[in-house]
Amino acid sequence: MRPTSPTPRAVLGDIPAYVPKPPRPPATGTAHRLYLNENPYPPLPSALARISWAAAQSALYPGIFPDRLADALARKLGVPLEHVLTGPGSVGIYQQIGQAMLSPGDEVVYAWPSFEAFPIVVRMAGAVPVEVPLTGQTHDLEAMAAALTPRTTMVLLCEPNNPTGTAVGAAELKRFLDRVPGHVTVVLDEAYIEFTRSPDAPDGVELHRDRPNLIVLRTFSKAYGLAGLRVGYGVAHPEIAAALRKCAVPCGVSRIAEEAALAALEAEDELLAQVAAVIGERERLRTALGGQGWQVPVSETNFVWLPLGDRAEPVAAALERDGLLVRCFPGDGLRVTVGSPAANDALIATLAGLTSVR
Repeated sequence: MRPTSPTPRAVLGDIPAYVPKPPRPPATGTAHRLYLNENPYPPLPSALARISWAAAQSALYPGIFPDRLADALARKLGVPLEHVLTGPGSVGIYQQIGQAMLSPGDEVVYAWPSFEAFPIVVRMAGAVPVEVPLTGQTHDLEAMAAALTPRTTMVLLCEPNNPTGTAVGAAELKRFLDRVPGHVTVVLDEAYIEFTRSPDAPDGVELHRDRPNLIVLRTFSKAYGLAGLRVGYGVAHPEIAAALRKCAVPCGVSRIAEEAALAALEAEDELLAQVAAVIGERERLRTALGGQGWQVPVSETNFVWLPLGDRAEPVAAALERDGLLVRCFPGDGLRVTVGSPAANDALIATLAGLTSVR
């Protein structure tokens, strides 16, 4: 008799891996990880001390939800506690959103290219992705508004956008939000808000106060330098927030992660000084690469975008040979994390020599 085995859901066959092709480090020499938008600085000593203390408690379960962190975030953001969301990274909250807010056949509008989790979350729920091309490396909010139909249930919007680093600004975003029907959920991802210096930058927390359909997500992975501990957070009105909490993995934010995030909040001034240093390096990269003839859009994040089109893969391969591991979007461009000054110097030097593919 022929053996059989369980069959996974058919939809999984069309869902891409989260990072389908991580770059390979060279066999010898130094490798610089410039493909995951990580903070080049280690956690602060105060955070490391709290991590060490919490690690000693690892025989004990953490709270079902990170209540102390939620309380600290509510006070920091000036919102009621019942508005606060948490999860193992913002990706964990996206999974909660997909489970709580999407049904098979629902249409979800988002820009593309944008955050790689978007098509995964949408397809996993059996919903229908409606991808709207960027214009000039930026969200085309007019086209996104035009893409709304009676079947639209959700809009996903990354501001500033990942992978291009561009931002639409508060005025244009507000006009767009006002055009979205109240029954359509809007998820505003502000993972890079601490790196934004535009005077027209929106504040999603403020925008959500009088918009019951708006979910705002942020993270401790980027500016706060805790990517390895997986702590995401956000705000939503109580009915939506309660639904998302029902879909959260119990104890999904570990005790170590919660303590590290609390320590990071307490040392925020010190951390934001590191953010300023990253921004300084970002602008140095843009100036240097622009001087070499590369097109580099204005970035409001901790990475820069090279819109290379069909040249993306050969340039990425050349960078990999020099130990510079960047995120390649074949046919679109390269996303390059702002690394340490040494990594950035190496990037500038290597790209200076790639005149044939500029």
